[in-house]
Amino acid sequence: MSTTQPTVDEDVCRLQLETIIGFNGNVVGGLQMHPDRQHLIYPLGCHIIIDDISKDGNQQNLSKHTDNVTCLAISKSGRYLASGQTTHMGFKALKILWDLNTRQPLHELLLHKVKVEALTFSCDEKYLISLGGQDDGSVVVWDTERGQAICGSPAQIQSAGNTYCVKASNSKGDIFVTGGDNTLRVWQIDAENRKIRPSEVDLGGLKRIVTCIEMVDDQDLPYFFCGTTTGDILIINRESKKLQFFVPEKEKFSLGVTAMSFISLPTFEFLIGSGEGKLGQYRIKIPWKDELYKTKNNSITSIALRGGGHQFFVGSGNSQIYKFNYAEFKCELVKSCHSKRVNDVVFPFGTSDLIVTCQYEEIRIWQISTGRELKRFVVPNLTCNAVCITRDGKMIYSAWADGKIRGYGFAVKSNDIKECLTIGEAHNKGVTAIACTSDGHGIISGGGEGQVRLWVVKESMDAKGKVSKRGVLVEAMKEHKGSVSAIKIRDNDKECISASTDGTCIIWDLEKKVRSQIVFSNTLFQSVIYGCEGAQMVTCGTDRKIAYWETFDGSLIREVDDSKSGGTLSIDASPDGRYFVTGGEEKLLKVWSYNDGCCSHVGLGHSSTITKAKICPNQKYIVSVGQDGAVLIWRFPYTQEA
Repeated sequence: MSTTQPTVDEDVCRLQLETIIGFNGNVVGGLQMHPDRQHLIYPLGCHIIIDDISKDGNQQNLSKHTDNVTCLAISKSGRYLASGQTTHMGFKALKILWDLNTRQPLHELLLHKVKVEALTFSCDEKYLISLGGQDDGSVVVWDTERGQAICGSPAQIQSAGNTYCVKASNSKGDIFVTGGDNTLRVWQIDAENRKIRPSEVDLGGLKRIVTCIEMVDDQDLPYFFCGTTTGDILIINRESKKLQFFVPEKEKFSLGVTAMSFISLPTFEFLIGSGEGKLGQYRIKIPWKDELYKTKNNSITSIALRGGGHQFFVGSGNSQIYKFNYAEFKCELVKSCHSKRVNDVVFPFGTSDLIVTCQYEEIRIWQISTGRELKRFVVPNLTCNAVCITRDGKMIYSAWADGKIRGYGFAVKSNDIKECLTIGEAHNKGVTAIACTSDGHGIISGGGEGQVRLWVVKESMDAKGKVSKRGVLVEAMKEHKGSVSAIKIRDNDKECISASTDGTCIIWDLEKKVRSQIVFSNTLFQSVIYGCEGAQMVTCGTDRKIAYWETFDGSLIREVDDSKSGGTLSIDASPDGRYFVTGGEEKLLKVWSYNDGCCSHVGLGHSSTITKAKICPNQKYIVSVGQDGAVLIWRFPYTQEA
């Protein structure tokens, strides 16, 4: 079986994964409610997370996939869970059938190429129906008991586009429906002859791209409903395979119907989510009632009912989960997560229960013990590349792609956090790295043009007694020819190291404002740390090696092979200096002994590149972040004794 899973040596211990913070809101229908009404199930990277909503913080992870999970389905009784993933071109994508009672995989199914697009269970749970992605284009029926394929067929005719969704009948175990780009089919399973027979739905000349299907059929009302990118809903008779009618005729849903959930008969009452971020109630026999709620311009990708619809959960494209009360149609945000690549993560000095992360447009403060977001700063349409925190914890300095340094601090009167410092045009090709001195009054920044700049933060008071901060440039040190990827200040604040993608690391004398030493290597340096009480430094980069250097003369002491595939992007030392952690394109988090240069523990959990990894001040946890938007919290294997 070919997979994208990185290999781990058997003699290396595994890191224990404590908590995962995140939710992949881009998976259509990814937010699922278990029939027991107590568990929310959703994907994040290569993990499937089961949250007990009756017990805050009680989380279980199903971690058997080798790449990003793309679809989920729960059987009617809640016994089975099916999940599919994506993989590289030329490989087969894995599907896993889980037993939710034991939380163990029953069968691993391989047939579709590159990606599993959608999954559904028959109402009697005998069959699992899977739909392949655009590189596969087939629909396959599986026997859930034996885990074997019964039959398969191309999902659409050659003249049609891709098929995007599949849904099984609620009343007949041998009927299911597929829909996509100019294709809508009703299928019948003939298990005895190992065949599936499609019937084309007559849309009467309409051409639509079906994005979601909701089955409302029973013995007396054999209907199913299809949401489209056009913004209308098609009502289809399952028996006649014909379009009955479509709604609304005029005021269609902006950016298409992206999620549907059926509430009750006989009025055909639905919850509808649109690509514009609108969520509302819709009755087929009554016109659109009102715009009842609107997310922040992000599409609604999932609607999960709890019980009879008195309460429901909504997942959005920006990876937020909301809980709604249906009677009052009021909501609360129950989970917020990163929706894009996380560029940096830091701990406040001496504090291990808080972390600060940054991504495109956002800086967030998290509490590790609860996994909840406490505060957020948003700068629209810009990327935050790095963050650092002053030792007293009162200021957060951040590096932004527009070339500005922004500082955030506590406002005493309002007991809130707000922006209180902006250094404009700090670097003309964006600020790519940042660090601050122990007293919090000095900032060292690195830019895309290769300059390292030293700033002093000064305070002034106006006539009304209002205190303001401003950054004053002290020195601009230009020797790097490429972007500055990392800056590390020595504990005594007298020198710092800057690592660059030009293949150099420079040690700067911060008192004389000159270079004191430089090292060269055939790599793009990505990160650097001090070791051995400042007498050494350790670097990592795209050459897949960890290198030890003397800070006195810049000589190379030792080189250690790190990853087998892909560069190493992050390195961080433990507070006692005895260990360090690395992460990068290999997707593995590794713990190393500093003196021995040996890898003792490996963490396998990210589905894409690890961008940063940090050890907390009390050496209890390791936090790693990546391109998948996940924040993973690991148990540090060498926890200090109390």
